Amino acid sequence: WCDVLVIATPGGAATRHLVGARELKALGPKGFLVNISRGSVVDTAALAAALGKGELGGAGLDVYESEPQPPRELLEFKNVVLTPHMAGWSPEAITASITKFLRNTEAHFAAVG
Repeated sequence: WCDVLVIATPGGAATRHLVGARELKALGPKGFLVNISRGSVVDTAALAAALGKGELGGAGLDVYESEPQPPRELLEFKNVVLTPHMAGWSPEAITASITKFLRNTEAHFAAVG
C-alpha cells in the first residue's frame, strides 16, 4: 500500500503551508509527496522533520519555498528528488501553451473582423 499526495494548487496566502506535519504524518512511512504547484504550499521544515523521523517515504518537488536555491534541509535525503521548477517546460507543456495561444489569437481576431 502506498499513499501519494500530488499537490497542484495555486499559491498564495490561502494555501501557504497547506501541507504540514499533520498531512505528512497521515501519508505514513510508505507515502510520497509530489509538489508541482508552488513552494509555499508545503511547510519545508515539517517535510524535513517527517523525512528525518521516517514518517514519510519520500518526496518529489519541482517547486520549493527557497527557490531558486534548493532547500538545504532536504539535500541530505536520498528519498527526495528535487527538480528546478521545470514541470511546465516539457515538450508537451510547451506545445499545449503554443496551441492555446494560437487558438486565443485566432478567436480574438475572428471576433474583431
